[in-house]
Amino acid sequence: MTQHDRLLIIDFGSQVTQLIARRLRELNVYCEIHPYQNVTDDFLAEFAPRAMIFSGGPASVFAEGAPMPPQSAFKMGVPILGICYGQQVMMHCLGGKVQRGHGTAEFGRAFVTPTDARHPLLDGWFGEGREQVWMSHGDHVSDIAPGFSVYGTSPNAPFAITADPARQFYAVQFHPEVHHTPKGAKLYENFVRLAGFKGDWTMGAYREEAIAKIRAQVGDSHVICGLSGGVDSSVAAILIHEAIGDQLTCVFVDHGLLRLNEAEEVVTMFRDNYNIRLIHAEESELFLGALEGVSDPEVKRKTIGRLFIDVFQKYASQIEGAEFLAQGTLYPDVIESVSFSGGPSVTIKSHHNVGGLPEKMGLKLVEPLRELFKDEVRALGRELGLPQSFIGRHPFPGPGLAIRCPGEITREKLEILRRADAVYIDQIRKHGLYDEIWQAFVAILPVKTVGVMGDGRTYDFACALRAVTSVDGMTADYYPFSHDFLGETATRIINEVQGINRVTYDITSKPPGTIEWE
Repeated sequence: MTQHDRLLIIDFGSQVTQLIARRLRELNVYCEIHPYQNVTDDFLAEFAPRAMIFSGGPASVFAEGAPMPPQSAFKMGVPILGICYGQQVMMHCLGGKVQRGHGTAEFGRAFVTPTDARHPLLDGWFGEGREQVWMSHGDHVSDIAPGFSVYGTSPNAPFAITADPARQFYAVQFHPEVHHTPKGAKLYENFVRLAGFKGDWTMGAYREEAIAKIRAQVGDSHVICGLSGGVDSSVAAILIHEAIGDQLTCVFVDHGLLRLNEAEEVVTMFRDNYNIRLIHAEESELFLGALEGVSDPEVKRKTIGRLFIDVFQKYASQIEGAEFLAQGTLYPDVIESVSFSGGPSVTIKSHHNVGGLPEKMGLKLVEPLRELFKDEVRALGRELGLPQSFIGRHPFPGPGLAIRCPGEITREKLEILRRADAVYIDQIRKHGLYDEIWQAFVAILPVKTVGVMGDGRTYDFACALRAVTSVDGMTADYYPFSHDFLGETATRIINEVQGINRVTYDITSKPPGTIEWE
């Protein structure tokens, strides 16, 4: 099996460390993020990176117990790039000096000017004299370490870009990984080229290696896969099926909270088109019965999560010879479970906390996507031949329409919501906007309003349209529809969906983890 050159990102607690990994993966370079406290001498020897990146972080090198890399990192003879705190910790460890802010702090947009010195790390930079970067530092380097030279300065960072070419140590005070540093990707490209990476991390190669790993792990045993119809579980199911064929059985839990015709689409695609063994666990009466009279959003989520596990276990237990449970775990999930602080991440989506299921059922895990980011999963899906309509689907929450229906859930409200949502998505597709939007949906509001339609009064529900954009899946902003689009869409919904007489558009901006409405 191919052994890819690996780049190690040592995480010192930056909020945007994941973005570093994404930029490198875009360059077809395999990298992993590990918190500094896990990076020991033994770990480094075993991991054997071709290069390392030290991330930013909120600490000060002067603080008691400040995050530090092992000294052996500097003796491995591999290129190192330090970013923000990563620069400061390099200077601190290698004989330079760092001082507290006192008027030299920089937060936000800044401009770096080149010095007379030139280095291949900066190929493609400074074509017009200076470059915009994103700064976020209180402390600053006041004296660079022996062997380093200065290649760029900013008004409050006299050592904004430094390098020791002989040892291939590079250090910058800004964040190249964020979009506010327009040519940051070029700097990473130069770094991995100087480090000798071949750029062989492709989804074609990953597909072959993943199939070999699955076969080696599973052997002759059977695998159960929880299939939702979303991108992650769909790609995982098709990849595993390609590896082991009929040794895979998928369980599709239909909780009655799906979009219009969604259950039929999932069953048709996987059972008929891909000939994958599929159990359609149609349990809508169970879920809707348990949710009757429930209006608290957290109780809804927990109820759905508990029932999902019970239903999945009931159907999965009917599959003879199953020893493995397949999950669509992605790399961001892995990173968050081994957080910088050593503790669990803040719970945002409580309905995803279905841990313990493998142990409860006595199954071992198969997680063929755990090394991939979302965009890489989509690329793998294209490699596997999934239709674009599935690969490009907007994210859909586990509890489904339950959290787009504030207040009590009823069958009447769900049917109204399904039809309104279908009209809205149809409008977005007709106007060629679907792929520009990260997620769009309708929420039915827990109020009725008086309206006049024709010559009569109505007393029907109001609904809200929501659409957000996201570049990296970490922040979101509302999509700026034209008034003509919104007017046309509102007219269609009111005319075509009985039970709605008023439509609003929500333009608040939120992190993606909270855009699901409730």
